[in-house]
Amino acid sequence: MHSEPHLAAAPVSAHTPDDALISRAAAGNGAAFEVLMRRYNRLLFRTARSILKNDTEAEDAVQEAYLRAWRALGEFRGQSGLSTWLVRIVANEALGRLRRVRAQVIPLEAAMTSPEPETLAALTDAPDRGPEPSVLRTQIRELMESHIDLLPEVYRTVFMLRAVEEMSVEDIGQALGIPAATVRTRFFRARSRLRESLAGEMDSALGDIFAFDGARCDRVVAKVLARARAQGLSDEA
Repeated sequence: MHSEPHLAAAPVSAHTPDDALISRAAAGNGAAFEVLMRRYNRLLFRTARSILKNDTEAEDAVQEAYLRAWRALGEFRGQSGLSTWLVRIVANEALGRLRRVRAQVIPLEAAMTSPEPETLAALTDAPDRGPEPSVLRTQIRELMESHIDLLPEVYRTVFMLRAVEEMSVEDIGQALGIPAATVRTRFFRARSRLRESLAGEMDSALGDIFAFDGARCDRVVAKVLARARAQGLSDEA
C-alpha cells in the first residue's frame, strides 16, 4: 500500500479527527492507525472482554478486529460512527471465538441465587472501615467485575457498552444488530440484578472496570502494527 504524499506530510496527533486518520490509515499510514487504536483500545477491549470473560482472549480478539478493520477502512462510508463500526467488528470476532471454544455461559438466575460463599460474605458483611479509600475502591471494582462476568453474554455486553462506555442505545443496537428496545430491556435487567448485590457502591467504581492500562494498550498497538507491516497493510518499515 502507498501513502498519499500530501497527507503524509502533515503529522498526526491525538487531536487529529477520525475522518483524517481513516483516510491516511486506509492509504497505509501506520501512525494514523496507531492514533485510532489508542483512541478506541479501551472501548474495544471492554467489548471483547464482556463476551469472552478472559483478558488474554480479549486482547487477541481486539488485535484480530483491528487488522480486519484496517483492511476494510477503504470501504468505511460513515453511515454509522467509527466507534459503532469497530464495536461491531470486535463483537463479531469475540463471538466467533466464543462459538469455537464452546464457552459455557453461567445462567443469570442461578448465579444470583446461588453465589459462592466468599462472594456472599463480601456482599453481606459490613465494610471494613480501616483500609484506605483506594484499597476499598479496588475491592469494590474487583467484586463488580466478578459479578459482571456472571451475567449472560447478551446482558453483559450491553451493560458494558451502555453503563461503562456510555454508548447511546441507538449506537449499541446498531453495533450489535438488535432493536433499541431490546438494548433497553437487557440493560435494565443487567443493571437491576447487579444493583441487588452491589447496591450503591456500583456507580462509584464503574470508570475503573476492566481498565485498559498503559502496558496493555502499548502491547496491543505494537502487535497490531507489527502484523500489519508483515501483511502489507502499512507502508512503514
